Amino acid sequence: MKKIESLKTLIANAEKDAEKFYLRGNKAAGTRLRNAMQQGKVLAQQLRAEGLAIKSKKS
Repeated sequence: MKKIESLKTLIANAEKDAEKFYLRGNKAAGTRLRNAMQQGKVLAQQLRAEGLAIKSKKS
């Protein structure tokens, strides 16, 4: 559950940078946004792997 909370926080913070990038054209915010999305991808892959591991233990 800790990783899900981390993912939620990451997305909430990335939303602020997305607004700055898309609405104001702030290029640094775009860089931060891309970095946050990469971190989100890594967290999502870890969650998926953990879910599969738990599923295989129960089978």
